[in-house]
Amino acid sequence: MPFSLHQGDALSVLAGLPDGCTDSVITDPPYNSGGRTAKERTSRSAKQKYTSADAQHALGDFTGENMDQRSYAFWLTQIMTEAHRLTRPGGTALLFTDWRQLPVTTDAIQAAGWLWRGVLAWNKPQVRPQKGRFKQSCEFIVWASKGSIDGARNPVYLPGLYTASQPSGKARQHITQKPVEVMRELVKISPEGGTVLDFCAGSGSTGVAALLEGRDFIGVEKTEHYASIAADRLTETVRETLTQDDVGLSA
Repeated sequence: MPFSLHQGDALSVLAGLPDGCTDSVITDPPYNSGGRTAKERTSRSAKQKYTSADAQHALGDFTGENMDQRSYAFWLTQIMTEAHRLTRPGGTALLFTDWRQLPVTTDAIQAAGWLWRGVLAWNKPQVRPQKGRFKQSCEFIVWASKGSIDGARNPVYLPGLYTASQPSGKARQHITQKPVEVMRELVKISPEGGTVLDFCAGSGSTGVAALLEGRDFIGVEKTEHYASIAADRLTETVRETLTQDDVGLSA
């Protein structure tokens, strides 16, 4: 089976998975955008914090956006410690974050036992300008490894800067959905035929990218609404890839 998807709390689900079952952890945790004060964290939902008008339809809410920075650091350290156990030696971890949570993310990933390797940047062209200020057009991807990396096992040369806009219109199915074209590049850090884990799977974009690039996928999503969307997208991707393989064999 090229993918498995679990609906439930990430820490609980990961605790039940076997050691060394994944090659790369690639995820977009809820990093409490706009949560600089207690009022901002508790008075607005995730839907209210993120701009999503370009979706042109209602998007589901999700939890985890009301943690203060200490709580987020503690939670992220816990879950990345569990993810470290699940990752094979030489495997990698990639975590999306923003400028507010960048320092705490790099601290947490190292406290969990990972070797911090650097920070990648995702440039988002369609970001509204702010008068008298710089545009906040970047999200960051902290990446790390479980010990040394054997380049011969996965001899890829990957960029450190990505430019793409979030999906819009009917293609936008999650408030913080990442572009599949960016995710397809990121999953290449996992060896061909390897397994990618995303414990905050959302609408399944990481999994879709992994399947398209010939990797297996393990996903965990707490929100039932988004777990259902992810399951549909992953199933459809498997169907499409099998159809393409059949066409290739008959050609």
